[in-house]
Amino acid sequence: MTNDWRDKLNNLKTDLPQVEETQEVVLAAKPAKKRQVEPLRVELDKRNGKPATLVTDFKGKDDELKDLAKLLKVKCGAGGSSRDGEILVQGDFRVKIAEILLEMGFKVKKINFK
Repeated sequence: MTNDWRDKLNNLKTDLPQVEETQEVVLAAKPAKKRQVEPLRVELDKRNGKPATLVTDFKGKDDELKDLAKLLKVKCGAGGSSRDGEILVQGDFRVKIAEILLEMGFKVKKINFK
């Protein structure tokens, strides 16, 4: 009796279509826009006694700012916000954010790095 359900399960497994590759959802990093001439400033700030990484001096549309903020927050696994050309990511992610922005083609000015 115990082998009956195992046989049925194995038969079901063989009947399923085989998936060769798994697909991952990856946020596409868009290249830097040509109108962003000035470097983005990446610095550490304290908000209510907690560390926060600020990205400032962004020149572009609000939609582009929100997309960039979302990408940075997802890659860092942290919360944050974006408004008025400024992105705030909760936590100290200065190095990681600077690397991501450089890979995307932005110029980065590092403030208060060790």
